[in-house]
Amino acid sequence: MARFPFSAIVGQDEMKQALLIAAVDPSVGGVMVFGDRGTGKSTAARALAGLLPPIMAAQGCPYGASKEDQARYPDICGSGKMVKRPVPFVDMPLGATEDRVIGSLDLERALRSGEKAFEPGLLAKAHRGFLYIDEINLLEDHLVDLLLDVAASGENVVEREGLSVRHPAKFVLIGSGNPEEGELRPQLLDRFGLSVEVRTPKDIEVRIEIMRLVAANEADPQAFAERWAGEDEKTLKKIARGKARLPKLEPGEDVLRDAANLCLAVGADGLRGELTLMRAARALAALEGAKTVTRKHLIVIAPSALRHRLRRDVLDETGSTARITRAIDELFG
Repeated sequence: MARFPFSAIVGQDEMKQALLIAAVDPSVGGVMVFGDRGTGKSTAARALAGLLPPIMAAQGCPYGASKEDQARYPDICGSGKMVKRPVPFVDMPLGATEDRVIGSLDLERALRSGEKAFEPGLLAKAHRGFLYIDEINLLEDHLVDLLLDVAASGENVVEREGLSVRHPAKFVLIGSGNPEEGELRPQLLDRFGLSVEVRTPKDIEVRIEIMRLVAANEADPQAFAERWAGEDEKTLKKIARGKARLPKLEPGEDVLRDAANLCLAVGADGLRGELTLMRAARALAALEGAKTVTRKHLIVIAPSALRHRLRRDVLDETGSTARITRAIDELFG
């Protein structure tokens, strides 16, 4: 089935912005999307992955090894010539076993030739791409622990059944879920750089436009894709320019102070809030073609970077987003 064009997604601006920021700077740490069912969460993630230009990877390598990977892991796809391949997008099902996620002994090869060989899992396939987990708040605890380890180290280590394998596993983690169906473990939620709230649009005109767009795509996917190809190409160029600008952008002392003051004011846990806030503001500035990172960029991205890092205040029932907005008003006017 053809992907839905990224540019044709309407009514979910904050989610699209967060995904674009993650595409420009993967070090932001992934995107968690909370919200109602049927609001385009997985559609947007797949659309962005399908929009991105191909990557150069070692031919026939199950890990999608880059030149850097070949130098760091010389025994993994070290001799393969570099070829173009699509940006990986791996959909991890809730019922996935641990073996399927991290990889296991290739039983067929072992039975056929008696040779112990590693069969890569979903983490290997997602390297240099996106790992998408729908209803991540329902994921089993032992899989959550695995993801935490790999997200922190950037590599997957498998020691089992006489195998000892270490391979790169760096990916943009995108999770989605409905908070009404269960809370996400704080340790995993903290690993996400940005947290986005997606709601069913209340505007009648937006809802009608969505129906029109979906109907047009279903009637003739190829014609619909061609109709939006120009806009998607503009988005792709915007991402490419953003990546090129990113190394040249460094936030000034005043913006760093603003970020620290804001995190203190809202009571964000730990220091990851400041770091993510600055990375995301920098990526946003690069996307917009700005010459410097300013307070404006900080304010725009603050809800997404901080709403999932606030301590719960029993004396204040105000929602996280409202608390951040109030702190911004009090600090910056």
